[in-house]
Amino acid sequence: MLQIIGAGISAIGQIAAGQAAKESADLNAFNIKTDKALNETQAMQQARARKEEYDLATSANIASFYASGRDVGSDKSVQAFLERQQELVGDDLGRIARQKSMNSMRSEMQAMAEKRRGRNAYTSSLFNAAGTMAQGIYDYGKTSATAGGGGN
Repeated sequence: MLQIIGAGISAIGQIAAGQAAKESADLNAFNIKTDKALNETQAMQQARARKEEYDLATSANIASFYASGRDVGSDKSVQAFLERQQELVGDDLGRIARQKSMNSMRSEMQAMAEKRRGRNAYTSSLFNAAGTMAQGIYDYGKTSATAGGGGN
């Protein structure tokens, strides 16, 4: 009978360990998603700061061109310069958006993998516990039969 009790205690411990692993994985997944949200916010702030920097530089450049006596509206080199600056900021903003997207996808995949790891640990603990119980019952039956108890 002690074999069955021992097996039961061991099985309960295995299930509890599996549940703890699942809860830990769920918490890790939550933390990954929280980091994802933080990274997305930082990327938006970075994009906004880059746009503001562009707007400020453009205003300063236009003022400088006017101060030097250049006609901003008709001077082709000024127009080319301003268009190139706009292209550069567009490239920067596109790069920031792509990086944000890649980081977001990576975080989502990590969170999913972490949750899967936790579910797998819990499922494994259930199978291990069932195996432990089956082995305990088998050992009990074998011991009882050997001792002449007939398995009862």
